[in-house]
Amino acid sequence: MVRGVFNPNQESPPMTKYTLPDLPYDFGALEPHISGKILQLHHDKHHKAYVDGANKAQEQLAELRTKEDMSGQTHALEKALAFHTSGHILHTLYWQNMKPNGGGEPTGELAEAIKRDFGSFEGFKKQLNAASATLMGSGWGALSFDPLQKRLVVAQIYDHQNNVNGGGIPLMVLDAWEHAFYLQYGPAKADYFKAIWNVWNWDDVQARYAQVRNLDLLLKNAAA
Repeated sequence: MVRGVFNPNQESPPMTKYTLPDLPYDFGALEPHISGKILQLHHDKHHKAYVDGANKAQEQLAELRTKEDMSGQTHALEKALAFHTSGHILHTLYWQNMKPNGGGEPTGELAEAIKRDFGSFEGFKKQLNAASATLMGSGWGALSFDPLQKRLVVAQIYDHQNNVNGGGIPLMVLDAWEHAFYLQYGPAKADYFKAIWNVWNWDDVQARYAQVRNLDLLLKNAAA
């Protein structure tokens, strides 16, 4: 085949499908802070819908690549893929960020980094809750690592995307979509934000921080 010439018979590489992970604990394991019923619906219905949506968008894009003109649907499919894939990633992170009998405060390098970048654990807690509570519509609050400044930051994620710096890596996420709390807490979102601090899995967040803290994007002279 001549490079750069469209070939409708060219096969796409095998496509890896996204899968719904099992929860690392039983549905009722986070009670009374997060009810078993809400956890089951959240995982089995909402998270599964993002997995299915991501796989469907991948398949449609693969089919579109076999056509000579991709301009008609590409934008919508790329947007759908980003939305559903991000939803899948964030929910997978969310489940692992929590554990039965969790909560308290982090220790070690993570605790030191939080104190350095937020002044105190209470300052970090207050900022993450405020970021999650003031989202316009649906979304997430996140503790992310900024690899340019080598520091922790709090970010807002609208729906499943946006308002996160391009190289930022989420370490811990707080789901502020209504399906994460309304069945149990109704419109009292602040009560849900208070309760979730009893189930955070700081060992998981610490492991993620240790994995990325030395990351270098090789963007020279981009930070002092």
